[in-house]
Amino acid sequence: MNGTSFNVIVQNETQVEISFTRTWNSSVSSSSSHISDKNNSTDWAPLNFDIRYVMLKGSSGFYTYGIYEHVNGMPGFNLNGTRVAFRLRKDKFQFMAKSKTRQRRMPLPEDREPPRGKLLHFKEAALLVDPVDRELKGQVDDKYMYAQNIEGIKVHGWVSSDPLVGFWHITPSHEYRSGGPLKQELTSHVGPRSLTLQQEAQKWPYSFIASTDYPKSDQRGTVNGRILVRDRFASKEDIPAIDSYVGLALPGEVGSWQTECKGYQFWSRAGPDGDSIELDDDLVYEPPRNGTTLWEIGIPDRTAAEFFIPYVDPKYVNPLYLTQDRFRQYGLWEQYSVLYSRTDLVYTVNSSNYKKDWFYAQVNRKLGDDKYNSTTWQIKFNLDSVVQGTIYKLRVALASTTGAELQIRFNNLNTEIPHFTTGGLYRDNAIARHGIHGLYLLFNVDVKSDWLKDGENTIFLSQVRGEGPFQGIMYDYIRLEAPADDERTNA
Repeated sequence: MNGTSFNVIVQNETQVEISFTRTWNSSVSSSSSHISDKNNSTDWAPLNFDIRYVMLKGSSGFYTYGIYEHVNGMPGFNLNGTRVAFRLRKDKFQFMAKSKTRQRRMPLPEDREPPRGKLLHFKEAALLVDPVDRELKGQVDDKYMYAQNIEGIKVHGWVSSDPLVGFWHITPSHEYRSGGPLKQELTSHVGPRSLTLQQEAQKWPYSFIASTDYPKSDQRGTVNGRILVRDRFASKEDIPAIDSYVGLALPGEVGSWQTECKGYQFWSRAGPDGDSIELDDDLVYEPPRNGTTLWEIGIPDRTAAEFFIPYVDPKYVNPLYLTQDRFRQYGLWEQYSVLYSRTDLVYTVNSSNYKKDWFYAQVNRKLGDDKYNSTTWQIKFNLDSVVQGTIYKLRVALASTTGAELQIRFNNLNTEIPHFTTGGLYRDNAIARHGIHGLYLLFNVDVKSDWLKDGENTIFLSQVRGEGPFQGIMYDYIRLEAPADDERTNA
């Protein structure tokens, strides 16, 4: 995003704001001044852009923001994302802090490169074989280990001991980000590098920004209300949605806010009475429900955090995550093939414990070097008496999918096996990026009564694509519901 023009927007005793701009010109041909991307393209992105920097008197920091404009007549293109990146002096800034419990001395860039380092499954992950700091030997470094849910990215940065100084990113608002509060984003990582926007929380929304595209506080509104949950199988009264996420985003299909990226989003958390600053009057949410719960696995919280997280192989370790956020360790997916070397996971309702017996991700089994096999998990459960001529309901909520296809089968009947398939799911890469959730999906499966039988039943969950280590599924929650009351009456 190189600017071709420079302007001073504001200059007075208390403030300076400068601008670097570039206006797209369709007639400009390739030249040495053009940006070359990873595909060796030398064409400008069809955007007008304006990158601003602001300094205020008495402030030890600076502010930066960008204005991108795509006007009528410009060709279409894909904008995957842009970032503000700062590279600090590696001989000074070697201690990184993301939160009270996530801070440590970091390796140097050369520690990741051969012969000091060894790259692992993907270029972001490196084993520190002979680092400059000998205490880091044998550890794994990967920038995704230091990613964070958007809602938690507030202050992070680096500290130098000589001189004693810190470099900090402060993010007062996430309204400009896409994906909602649970989307995982990069923060600081080895380099030392920091990735985010630099702002100051206490003064938000700012009054000093010169751009007319930025809405000041007197141009913004506030909406109030409550959100309630209505589930007649849980309570006769509406339940306050305590601590729930409440957001305002552009209209779209259910869940579209996870992938919508052209508009702003505003999120908050509901209080003890379901109160929130992001609601207009009372809203009542009725979760999908067919009948009473026969059994359930997990917690419906859009993550796989409650399931079994294996301990890391000693040859792959980041000591920062030995006692917290253990899912951020490298190589956990390989532990499935260790624990289930010959047969796949079998979960028995009312006997198994999902905290110990449900692996955090349904990944492929490793057979050898670059050889993998798809996996089929089983859920075994008992039904005393199947209500014939009715429809049961299976709810399958997925916390993450990566290049996966899930096929669900009910019992191995002699006739054609009843099944349900999700089709190909190419959604996110949470397994390799040490996340515990990605893009959420919910499938509601109509289960015919003749698919079931009195006594023991088995549901087979097959992730049928077995080409690599990172194709897999993270489950959020699974529930089997009895037929609706009216169906039972008619039956």
